[in-house]
Amino acid sequence: MNLKFTISYDGSSFFGSQKQPNKATVEDELLKIFKSINIETKIILSGRTDKDVHATKQVFNCEIPEYWSDLEKLKTIINKRVNPSIKIVKIDKVASDFHARFSAKRRVYRYLITQKELNPFNTKYITYVKNVDEELLKNAIKEFIGVYDFKYFHKTGSQKEQTKREIFDTKFYKYRDIYVFRFEANSYLRSQIRLMVGFLLAINDKKLTIDDLKNQLNLTKRSFKTPTISNGLYLAKIKY
Repeated sequence: MNLKFTISYDGSSFFGSQKQPNKATVEDELLKIFKSINIETKIILSGRTDKDVHATKQVFNCEIPEYWSDLEKLKTIINKRVNPSIKIVKIDKVASDFHARFSAKRRVYRYLITQKELNPFNTKYITYVKNVDEELLKNAIKEFIGVYDFKYFHKTGSQKEQTKREIFDTKFYKYRDIYVFRFEANSYLRSQIRLMVGFLLAINDKKLTIDDLKNQLNLTKRSFKTPTISNGLYLAKIKY
């Protein structure tokens, strides 16, 4: 039977989500646990996340023998055995043609920043920004909505023939002492969100302007080679 798994994980504990030779990944860890309970299967992730990218509701599907009909029991067994940096949130039985990657309609990412000084327990999970101009960032992030060629917003050396993407929605808001950049699109280029956030923070610091962002999005002028902001990126939700 085809099962859909919703999982969360701490990305700092792995070299990304997708299986890689001689590196500990989320997929490797899950396959190891399946094998320990005599399940040989292939995992299909909704998409890859890189090292240090966390997930609150990543999705994968795989074929599981029919005798595992008690999905709550299966969830409990896996959560007891799996690396504590991974948690199975939910398991659902789905149609045989469900594909975690190709059936996905939208992917939601969040990037977290704060003005509070960091400590050893949260430095991997959020980025410190001394001053936040909330209104400026609310206006600037809206510029990403639409269809653009993001050739200047993906990792150098990452080969993508097609760099056009459509971003359906963006938001910047505050929740308690945390500021959230939220992006919703069907797919993204490698490091695209980190580079977009880097540009937005350069606008926040008055090093760049919203006009500079418009120029770079329209390929009129590459205003800034944006830094890759490191900590605070989360795959938040997959919409089907």
